[in-house]
Amino acid sequence: QVQLVESGGGLVQAGGSLRLSCAAAGRTASSSAMGWFRQAPGKEREFVATISGAGYSTGYAESVKGRFTISRDNAKSTVYLQMNSLQPEDTGNYYCAARRGVITGREPSQYDYWGQGTQVTVSS
Repeated sequence: QVQLVESGGGLVQAGGSLRLSCAAAGRTASSSAMGWFRQAPGKEREFVATISGAGYSTGYAESVKGRFTISRDNAKSTVYLQMNSLQPEDTGNYYCAARRGVITGREPSQYDYWGQGTQVTVSS
């Protein structure tokens, strides 16, 4: 079992930055592949970024590539999402997810554990 707790969300103006954190606890938390997803009101949950268990492989949605960076500190069992040049369309509830195994994934169905989410609101 893996428990995930997100933090770092908030209200920011367009062009600003935020850094989200996801603290993981559990037997395999420090080696699981991780992902960030987001969900805006009335929309489906969508993939944002993913990182492999060791942190050597990453993947991004086209909409955030070049603006967002996913990273992890396995010694702290924490995954980060640095978000720069934020735009109003980035607004949503951001969820951290972990999957059994070390390979990255882009589909929500590939993940076994989810956090409660942290709200990001970008004003224009």
